[in-house]
Amino acid sequence: SVLTAVDMAFSPDGPQRSFCAVRPPGHHALRDRGMGFCLFGNVALGAHYARRKYGVERVLIVDFDVHHGNGTQALVETTPGIHFVSMHQWPWYPGTGAADDRGPLRTVWNLPMPAGLSPQEYVETLVRGVDDATRGFVPELLLVSAGFDCLRGDPLGGFTLEPQDLGRITKVLVEKAMTWCGGRVVAVLEGGYRPERLAAGVVEVMRALAGVAASSGCAATG
Repeated sequence: SVLTAVDMAFSPDGPQRSFCAVRPPGHHALRDRGMGFCLFGNVALGAHYARRKYGVERVLIVDFDVHHGNGTQALVETTPGIHFVSMHQWPWYPGTGAADDRGPLRTVWNLPMPAGLSPQEYVETLVRGVDDATRGFVPELLLVSAGFDCLRGDPLGGFTLEPQDLGRITKVLVEKAMTWCGGRVVAVLEGGYRPERLAAGVVEVMRALAGVAASSGCAATG
């Protein structure tokens, strides 16, 4: 579905923004083995596919899963023209993603943050990271590793975000993508292990992708 979404983003007839509800997730998968529930590097594959099929020179990947996207980083950090931003809990599984790990081409922006981080500080830090990654770099495609284990109460994370916070982040990313690349955004499901929170978060991200106002918040509690 990720490759199809990339095709649609570059088609004059297809939607330029998509949400791919894939399972299993992919951002821990390495070139030669699966890891952390992940078998294939879905987002990394989408980035390389866009470069090969459509001649895209600049791709930005933003990962807001609570865990560092070590697999995605490993699969893109040696490719010029792919910038990777990962906001993740630290210290936490898989133990990678230190702030000084910029990759061999310095095209990686790791944003390790402590558990309990306030939503406001989370959003501000992530947006700063995206701004740093796009300074002098105008993406032709934005890929988002949308991990919902960053929501408050997820059993595999310690962040405090609410679904509306992820909607807010997505809205900011869409607005930036409109100026960069006409709004080409492909969001891909990663983690999320509390089903009712996962569902509420997905709704908010999809609303933001579609340009629909955020919900009142009744679905975000629980």
